[in-house]
Amino acid sequence: MRWIAVVLFAALLGACGQEQPEFRNTDITGSAVGDDFRLTDHNGQVRTLADFRGKVVAVFFGFTQCPDVCPTTLMEMKGVRERLGDEGERFQALFITIDPARDTQQLLAEYVPAFHPSFLGLYGDEAATERTAKAFKVYYQKVPGSTPENYSMDHTAATYIFDPEGRLRLYVRLGAGVEAVAHDVKLLLDGR
Repeated sequence: MRWIAVVLFAALLGACGQEQPEFRNTDITGSAVGDDFRLTDHNGQVRTLADFRGKVVAVFFGFTQCPDVCPTTLMEMKGVRERLGDEGERFQALFITIDPARDTQQLLAEYVPAFHPSFLGLYGDEAATERTAKAFKVYYQKVPGSTPENYSMDHTAATYIFDPEGRLRLYVRLGAGVEAVAHDVKLLLDGR
């Protein structure tokens, strides 16, 4: 009986020492953020997260007239896609607009793929936008400009990354860098 206890104890110690993924971004595995959504892509196709199973998915909220945060993030995601080489085929960036009044399907179809042809712009009506942002705990608010049409949008500047099984795994802060994000995406593609 003693030898059984010794074997069990050794197994427990071995399990404690198993290597966990060393993400460079914030691991939020198991958090209650990022419920599924039902939005339309810039090609007119209704999309949900389940459509992208088998890929690592990066979800970012923004708007096409954003002067800095949005294009910076999309350029970073383009760099990640390129850094992954052939494995980049299994990486999907989704840009969800928080400005559906101005970000039409046509505008999203011109803007988002300009960063990479595989990237998709998603939109919904005001209610769908609010519901999706709330599920992701994303803040956004209209900021008045010099005219009613010339406004800006304040918004959360972070990216959420889902693994190939559709589980939310990472929170990426603005400016994390291509290398750090690509490192983490590679870990997820490798099944970690």
